[in-house]
Amino acid sequence: MSPKDATAATRATTTENLASLQAHILAEETRHPGASGDFTWIVSAIQFAGKAIAHMVRRARLEQVLGDYGEENVQGERQQHMDVIANRIINRCLGERASIALVASEEDETPTIIRTGAEGGKYCVLFDPLDGSSNLDFGVGVGTIFSVLRNDAEVADAEQTLCQPGSMQVAAGYILYGSSTVFVITTGNGVDMFELDPHIGSFLLVKGGVRVPRAHRVYSINEAYRDQFPRGYQSYLDWAHRNGYSSRYIGSMVADVHRTLLQGGVFMYPPTAKHRDGKLRLLYEANPMAMVIEQAGGLAYSGLERTLALQPHRLHQRTSVLMGSADEVEHVRRFMPTAADAGFEDD
Repeated sequence: MSPKDATAATRATTTENLASLQAHILAEETRHPGASGDFTWIVSAIQFAGKAIAHMVRRARLEQVLGDYGEENVQGERQQHMDVIANRIINRCLGERASIALVASEEDETPTIIRTGAEGGKYCVLFDPLDGSSNLDFGVGVGTIFSVLRNDAEVADAEQTLCQPGSMQVAAGYILYGSSTVFVITTGNGVDMFELDPHIGSFLLVKGGVRVPRAHRVYSINEAYRDQFPRGYQSYLDWAHRNGYSSRYIGSMVADVHRTLLQGGVFMYPPTAKHRDGKLRLLYEANPMAMVIEQAGGLAYSGLERTLALQPHRLHQRTSVLMGSADEVEHVRRFMPTAADAGFEDD
């Protein structure tokens, strides 16, 4: 090998080193002199749960755990077998971490108190264990969404403790189970994407500092409910049709937002005449996804307000969502100058 080739090979080695999710989070902690390592253990628990869920997702048909579980969750929605399994896995993985005070899930009516602040509970973790689970029967990408908050030891009520604006999140992200298993996370310093290498059992960094493209002529929405949308959304859709936009809608929030994050465009889940407050859960769906999108340079709104600025009042509070590329979100917002355009006049 010539000296020139050797230099090039050395440069490639030093600039393309493999970095695991665990190593990446440990490196992030070095930026904070007072870091105790507790947060790293929480991320470790979430990624461990993700690996276990990914394994079950791949084997769901073989294990005969697809389809309806036969019960409804607190949302009044039919539970899928994999909802129950994923929820159990995450709770068991998080329950061992000494710094976790509370965990809360879409599938559980009330938060689970692990330990008090006096007992070392520093953080709260909220999650949707398997977003889009009904699509799993058909091989569609599904995912886990998570949000990490600091525990306020001065607040005695568990649900009240969790009702923090999204801007207070310590970290947020999602795990996408599809053709590969992808872990996307932000700790407030940009967005990083990892992919699970099944041969070594580790999430490896594949893209750091992910940025959502500023514009892309694609919208993601369930147009079957168009007639029930507020007039602002209907006017936007008319405009998008006239201006050559394409529609891409999977029906799994994690998959739709992931595509939007990487390719750009706008993801919308408006209120409807039937669900006038919106249908997505603010604390463990809208807020974590909004944090990811904003940290990647995009925008996220619920009605006329920035999603991360909303003050939650209930654990399972619902909201509408508009998020994605900055330019594309602003295109939609041009058609919603008033509350009547973004929602319903009597809300």
